[in-house]
Amino acid sequence: MDERRWPTNLAHDEQQLQWEFLDFLRLTAVMKVRGLSRELAAAAPVGTSPGLTALGVLKHLVAVERYWLCIAGGGSDLPSLWKGSPDPSWHLSEEDTPESLIAAYETEWANARKALDGKGPDDVAASGDQTIRWILQHLTQETARHVGHLDLLRELADGERGE
Repeated sequence: MDERRWPTNLAHDEQQLQWEFLDFLRLTAVMKVRGLSRELAAAAPVGTSPGLTALGVLKHLVAVERYWLCIAGGGSDLPSLWKGSPDPSWHLSEEDTPESLIAAYETEWANARKALDGKGPDDVAASGDQTIRWILQHLTQETARHVGHLDLLRELADGERGE
C-alpha cells in the first residue's frame, strides 16, 4: 500500500470497503508521523496527557492491529504486544523512532491480511466473541480516533496541518 486514496464511492463489496477505509486511515496515521524527528515525535505537548506522543499513538496502533486483526480475528500465534496493565503499548523505548514504528505498523498490515485471508464479514473471529465485520469496524473506529490525536500532535509538533 503506497498511495493514500479515498475508498470507492459506489462500493458494492462491504468487506473491501471496510479494508479501504482502514487502509486510508492507516496511511493517514503514517503521514502524520513521517518526517518528524524522534524528538518531536516523542514529545508530549498536552500537559494533561503526559503519555500522549505521536510515537506512542503509532506504537499503540501497532499493538491494536496485532491483537484485533491477527490474534482475535485470525487466530494467529503472534505474541500480543499488549502484555500488562495498564496498557504498555504507549510506552516508548530508545529504539522507537518514526521510521522503526512506521515499519512495524506496515508489517502488521501484512500480518493482518494473511491472518484474515479467506475470512468473510459474517465469519466468527478466532476469539469466538465477534464477527470479522465487528472486528474490522472496531479497528477502523479506533484507528480513526487515534488519527485525530495524531492530527493535533503533528500540528503542535511542527505546525503542519491538513488531512
